Amino acid sequence: MPSAETSPVSVLDAKRLFADWKAAPAVVLAVSGGPDSMALMWLAARWRRALKKGPRLLAITVDHGLRKEAAREARDVKQLARALGIEHRTLRWRGEKPKTGLPSAARDARYRLLLRAASSYGASHVFTAHTRDDQAETVIMRLSRGSGIAGLAAMARQSDRGGVVLARPFLDVPKSRLITTLAKAGIAFADDPTNHDPRFTRPRLRALMPVLAAEGADARGLARLASRLARANTALEVMTDGAERYLASINGAASGSFDLAAFAALSDEIRVRLLMRAIDRAGHEGPAELGKVEALLQAMDRATAAKKPGRGVQLKQTLAGALISIQNQRIHIGPAPRRGRRMAGLP
Repeated sequence: MPSAETSPVSVLDAKRLFADWKAAPAVVLAVSGGPDSMALMWLAARWRRALKKGPRLLAITVDHGLRKEAAREARDVKQLARALGIEHRTLRWRGEKPKTGLPSAARDARYRLLLRAASSYGASHVFTAHTRDDQAETVIMRLSRGSGIAGLAAMARQSDRGGVVLARPFLDVPKSRLITTLAKAGIAFADDPTNHDPRFTRPRLRALMPVLAAEGADARGLARLASRLARANTALEVMTDGAERYLASINGAASGSFDLAAFAALSDEIRVRLLMRAIDRAGHEGPAELGKVEALLQAMDRATAAKKPGRGVQLKQTLAGALISIQNQRIHIGPAPRRGRRMAGLP
């Protein structure tokens, strides 16, 4: 008998997983041809058929032009989509591909094409098939990079992307259940070899997951950690909102300008978040990196501790296209001058 980790996803399960979006006008399904996304399309189609009224569904396959098999896989997706009564389109990532950072560039291109398709189709949401296993891998990846609380919260169930909501209905579902679902339905799927290529970070970390699970750090526990950190991050953001309003109320403070003493009295975590917000608003090279903002805060503390309060400039530094200065007992954050000279013939 299948366990809770391997039992197929039923129609009732799908109804619960997709319930938040039954009032959406249209939804784009990101379907690569792999097991997770094929299960997404299969279950979304069954969910939609069970509704008297629900969103229009459009399946999108992005061909990155990196593997010759991708065109055939896109045709397989289209064939299943047609059988399910779902409209399908294949979009291609054209142009020269970078020699380094290829997975990140491919991911950015995929989301760019998906969001553009959603806007043209009138879709309010894009569904991706990220699973609990993907969430656990993301936690490990970000942990290895020294991410803060927001980063370790990993992927959100929903996030706004310029007016289109990116939704992940399977974020609490183990991949094993999706594979069982496809097996029961007799649906074939593709296996992208890049998912096992040790040249890339995520496959290397994925190979470590069984070892971590044997030590108690399994996908369920890592996903639970992400959920708890997301909860903590939400609370800290609320506190940062309050601190921002408090600073703005002092002496009629303008946006991007803080009273130094009031700012210094706040906790380090809130100060870092305030700086990141102000730098991202003012800068033109962002978003600001957490480590660099933390280093900036340390530099600010050293500068103010080394000098007696006065009316001179105590610090002047640029970060992510923003100019940060401490002068006359205030912190000022505004746009920094753009680097380099303008190219001839350009405005």
